[in-house]
Formats: sequence, C-alpha cells, structure tokens
Amino acid sequence: MDRTLPPSTELLHGTLDALILKTLASGRRHGYAIAQVIEEAALYRMERKEWIEAEWGVSELGRRAKFYRLTPRGRRQLAAQTAEWARFSAAISRVLLAT
Repeated sequence: MDRTLPPSTELLHGTLDALILKTLASGRRHGYAIAQVIEEAALYRMERKEWIEAEWGVSELGRRAKFYRLTPRGRRQLAAQTAEWARFSAAISRVLLAT
C-alpha cells in the first residue's frame, strides 16, 4: 500500500529506488551486494573528485579494510553543500511559513 510521503522524503526514496533498480539491471544480487555496489560507486566518484582519499588498514576485527577520510577539497565541498542546503531549506521554510 502506497502512502503519500513529504516531497523531500519522496525524492530521497525515488533516488534510492533508481539506484537499486539500476544496480539490479545488470543481474540478480542479494541485499548486501546491492548496498556494496551503490557504496563503491559513490566512494569511487568522490575519490575521483578528490573529495576523499582512502588507505588500507586493519579494522577493529583484525581484518584488512579500506579507510576513507575527507581531503581539504572534500571539506570545502561539504561546507559548500551544507551552505547550499541551508539556503534551500530556508527558502522553502519562508514559503511554507508565509502568512
């Protein structure tokens, strides 16, 4: 049964739905594999943009793991996106709260 969602939630769900459907377009996968494909695509994209960097290390469980951290460029991008979101949400709030 579909429930009506707020537009922001609907947009997020629609985006997530599209990512999952695109992942499954190449074949059958289990849930963890779907999450891995989406995560890896996002992380690789951010690495290419030099927003994050990765290095191999050892996890808390003693396993080899890739660790990510923000770069100076990534910190600037985060600040820019946070400011953009604040401007957008403030504009929406002004419209919704107008009398």
